[in-house]
Amino acid sequence: MMRGKSIQYILSVSIILFSVFIIIVVSTVLYGRFATTAEENAFRNSQQIVDQVSYSLENNVQATADLFNMMYHTISLSGDVDSETIRRQLETMMSTRADTVSLALFDEKGQLVMDLPNVAMKQALDVRSEGWFQSALDTPGHLSISLPHVQNLYKEQFRWVVSLSKSITINHNGKSIQGVLLLDVNFNTIDELSDRVSLGEKGYVYILDESAGNIVYHPQLQLIYAGLKDENVELALKHTYGSFIDRTADDTKIISVQTIGNVGWKVVGVSYKNEAMTSISELNRSMFQLLLALILIVVLLSSIVSRRISRPIKQLELSMKNVEHGNFEQTAIGEGPLEVWQLADRFNIMIGTIKKLMRQIVTEQESKRKYELEALQAQINPHFLYNTLNSVVRMVGMNKNEEVTTMITSLSRLFRISLGKGKSVITIADELEHARNYLVIQQMRFKNKFDYSIEADEAVLNYATLKLIIQPLIENALVHGIEPSVDKGHIKVKVKLDGQDIVIEVSDDGLGMSEERLNQVMTGQVTSSKGSGVGVTNVQERIRLFYGQTYGLHFDSELEEGTMVTIRFPAMELEQAEGRDQAE
Repeated sequence: MMRGKSIQYILSVSIILFSVFIIIVVSTVLYGRFATTAEENAFRNSQQIVDQVSYSLENNVQATADLFNMMYHTISLSGDVDSETIRRQLETMMSTRADTVSLALFDEKGQLVMDLPNVAMKQALDVRSEGWFQSALDTPGHLSISLPHVQNLYKEQFRWVVSLSKSITINHNGKSIQGVLLLDVNFNTIDELSDRVSLGEKGYVYILDESAGNIVYHPQLQLIYAGLKDENVELALKHTYGSFIDRTADDTKIISVQTIGNVGWKVVGVSYKNEAMTSISELNRSMFQLLLALILIVVLLSSIVSRRISRPIKQLELSMKNVEHGNFEQTAIGEGPLEVWQLADRFNIMIGTIKKLMRQIVTEQESKRKYELEALQAQINPHFLYNTLNSVVRMVGMNKNEEVTTMITSLSRLFRISLGKGKSVITIADELEHARNYLVIQQMRFKNKFDYSIEADEAVLNYATLKLIIQPLIENALVHGIEPSVDKGHIKVKVKLDGQDIVIEVSDDGLGMSEERLNQVMTGQVTSSKGSGVGVTNVQERIRLFYGQTYGLHFDSELEEGTMVTIRFPAMELEQAEGRDQAE
């Protein structure tokens, strides 16, 4: 992505990307921690409010129960419930609580024994059918607290009350009888305690009967009765205490539960998560604004810094372009960072060295040109180069770009090894690379008329060999064995170590050669204008001149079977072979 871009661009983009990455990582980590903390706070606040409501309700219920127990003991210990003294005592007790509505005492047959205040009851009222009456008789000694209901004992009174009832033994008309004591308490007190709670704009608290699962109080009870609103009471009933997430509705809710132990009710707080965590939305906006501001600052600073750093480098680049156009009198002025100063000094030293070398080259070039031309003429056949480039042109016309790239690359590597450094001795690995590139070119030229394989022991690759001794043998196999054959051929090059000698085998499965043809090839009477121009005879003579007359080429060929050429020469290290070459 950065290739071909200016250093100012690279510096600016790198600084911006790195800074933005760090900012985003830090912001993400901080946001995650803040979001977690905000959620924990939302749970904690909701639970605290519910706990407070539960505590207040529990105190209210306990105070009511204590008042009931005082009246209960006063009546049960009295000599006669019809006594005016007992009545005044009970009235005094009732006056201590503003939410007490009425007190009534019934015998076990449901007949009214006493009531406070003295208000006319409904005719044909049978309290024995009331739930609170039966509950008191069925569970003697247990204080029963009813669900909120409309009081139905008295004429023209329809108050929303909670009834406390308990069986009691009383003295009435000189007899000890069983009865039921009933205290009705105004439910508005509990309603007000719950209604004052604030859990956001839409949050609320409702009370649930733990045993029956009925809703005792709800700020929108009418909507629930009408079926227009629903509460997930199952979730609340599963837990005694704690806060939980409810995702059953469209809006995610935080459900906080606390149990009122003395009455068996659950206080359930419902708050909406999007309201409880509004700070997250505000944080999002703030962080986005901060992130945007930081990015703008980073872009500005990176532009200034990159310009300051890149300006002296651009000046150095301009000096190099002047030298590129032939102005070797150009000198670089060092400024900016230390590295640019040092680079400018090295550049000026390099220019001085180049001018010195150019003067030296001028004197040496004339004497070397003759030898280089001779070497080129011996190593490169123009016809081979023409055919190769002609094949490249045809491939370009056929849009075979990959094949073009492969052939040109192989040709360049072929020339690099053929012409490299003017040395006649190279490693076996380089010689095999030269042969491989030649095979690639010829394979593409002959349209895959043959395939090839190259095998070499790892131990022989760093040994030395004369340059251009394998390629002429491959050329010979192509011209005399593979090309005339109608079948697809195979050329195999194998290098191995045989004692103290290197053995190179070049074999093909082509038409093979007769003994007469083989002698003509060996004596140089048969040559090819399609290859490199370095013939088999040339290879044989170079090996014997360098290594001795006992080394060289050996041919095995049979018509219709193929040909194998074996090269044998002593194994030498590259430095040893180069020393011999220079001595000669």
